[in-house]
Parts: sequence; structure tokens; C-alpha cells
Amino acid sequence: MRVIVTGGAGFIGSALVRHLVLERGCEVLNIDALTYAGNLASLSAVEGKAGYTFLKADIRDRAAMEAAVAGFRPQRIMHLAAESHVDRSITGAADCISTNVVGTFTLLEAARGYWAGLAGTAMDAFRFLHVSTDEVYGSLGAKGLFAETTPYDPSSPYSASKAASDHLAKAWQRTYGLPVVVSNCSNNYGPFHFPEKLIPLTIINALEGKHLPVYGKGENVRDWLYVEDHARALDLIAERGRPGETYNVGGRNEQRNIDVVRRICAVLDDLVPAATPREGLIEFVTDRPGHDARYAIDASKLETELGWRAAEDFESGIAKTVRWYLDNDWWWRPLRDHYAGERLGLVTTGKS
Repeated sequence: MRVIVTGGAGFIGSALVRHLVLERGCEVLNIDALTYAGNLASLSAVEGKAGYTFLKADIRDRAAMEAAVAGFRPQRIMHLAAESHVDRSITGAADCISTNVVGTFTLLEAARGYWAGLAGTAMDAFRFLHVSTDEVYGSLGAKGLFAETTPYDPSSPYSASKAASDHLAKAWQRTYGLPVVVSNCSNNYGPFHFPEKLIPLTIINALEGKHLPVYGKGENVRDWLYVEDHARALDLIAERGRPGETYNVGGRNEQRNIDVVRRICAVLDDLVPAATPREGLIEFVTDRPGHDARYAIDASKLETELGWRAAEDFESGIAKTVRWYLDNDWWWRPLRDHYAGERLGLVTTGKS
């Protein structure tokens, strides 16, 4: 199986690449522009492995994408490359729109040109998996779950750009027949997660005795998905998902943000005791603009049709994650030189 993965040096992308190369024995071409969140150190386990190739390129570069696809001749394209941080999108929306919308269009066109030149079983077997987020659905109330049929209602520049890219992917399937499948996932966590996001930032700040910022009152709820469970799901969706369909991927692990932070403190206090409980480092800060109250995924379609199940619940997954950060400061410590945990996404004026 020859697979192109875009964004394969990112958090979820690197987990997928490791799964495809080490567990599935696939030939993988990893295309990544290596922006701030792309890190080749996350791929040290596959570096030098037979069948693994890295290409530094931008998905917005039409000529580069067409050449890469034509040269590698993939049976799958798994598209994860994106600007993916909500806070950064608030103050840098242009990057989100350019990469997530224009980049997705460019890649779809490169894939369409390649696919149209295939014949017979090769054309029938080809798949383009567009990987997206549950944030396109907006905010839930206290009850209910996001289903594949939930209307889109994005709140942030990031989620709006991903909603647009989802619509493009579906349109290329309906208009041109390109065999596209779309996935929408809940919040991921696990090893190799860039320390701007809640869980890795909390772990590292707590280890260093720094304040643990929590937006608002910490009551926003997220459904947490261990990244290696997500990688298995994406592999399955690309292999067995029906073109034109959407599959939601969720861990069925709803947690309030404040409870996530408290649980990390408790795990760290148990593994690496401090002079005082780390929960005392929690600091409530001004909420994020447009902060959605609750996300929760109904993964029944994926579970029923394709037989996927998450292997990790939140307790087991967070314990694995904390231990990984304790054991792998070689990976995250250099990143602190570039991002020390400062607050992102603050809106200071009414101007963009």
C-alpha cells in the first residue's frame, strides 16, 4: 500500500505515519512544510525505515503537489496538513484560510488529475481521506452529541476554515466523482503533542512549577481521544469508508477542562511528588473569544459500520501521556525555547 500523508510531521500526522509504517508496513510519502508545529523528531522511529520518504513542501504549491502525487503514485492520500490551533487563528486568521482552504483545494486538484489518469481497479481502489475536526459543528448544550448529520456552525476562524475545506472535499466527490471520505474528530491528546495545547502545556508547566492557565471557570467540556486510537481509526476509514461519507471519531471521554488539569496534577503528584500539591498552580484566566461550551462526538457510525473501538479511556490515556512527557524531555524541552507557554489568541482591538 502506497500512502501519501500530508502534515505527517505534526501531532496527529506523525502518529498516523508511525502506525502506517511500523504497524501496517505501508510505503509512505510524508509531505510537510515544517511550520512551527511540524517536528521531524516525532518521526525518529521511522527515520531510515524502508518505504518511508519525507518531502518538505507546501500543500499550496500546485506544481509541487502534482509532481509528488504523479511521482509516488499513491493508492491513498490522507490529508492532515492544516493550521490547527484556535488561539493562533484568532490573531492570525489569514494563515488558516490560506493553508486550510486554498491548500485543500490545491491538493484536491492534484489528486483529481492523478485519479482521472488511473484505470480499472486502480481507479476504483483509490481514496482521498480529508481529516477534519468536530469544531465545525459549533457548540453543544449540556446534552446531545455531534452526529455526521449535525449542521455546521463554526465559531472560530480555525473551525470556519476547516468547515470550508470539508465542503470543498465533499464537492469534489459530488461534482467530479473523486472518491473522497471525510472524518471529523474530537480533541486529541498523547505523545508528541506541541506544548501550546491544554494537556501538554499543563504537564510541562506543572513539572516546571509554573502557573497552569485555565480559561474562564474551566467548565468547557471536550471529548478526549487518544492520538494512537485516532491513527487506527483513520487507517480504517481510508481502507473501508464509503466515498462521499463522513465518519465521526470520538473517544467517549467527556471531561471539563478544569477536571483535565486537576487529573494531570494528581498523576504528576503521584509520579513525581512536589513540596505542595500542583493543583495550587491553577490560575483562571480571561476566557477565549468565542469559546465553545461543549463538544461531544457520537462515533456510532464508525463503531457499527467499520468496527472501530477506542482502546484507551481517559484515565489510561492520560496516565500514558504524562509518563511519556516525563520520559521524553529530549523531545519537548527544545520546543520551549521557541514557545514558553505564553498566552495566545488575545483580541486587543476590534480590528483584524
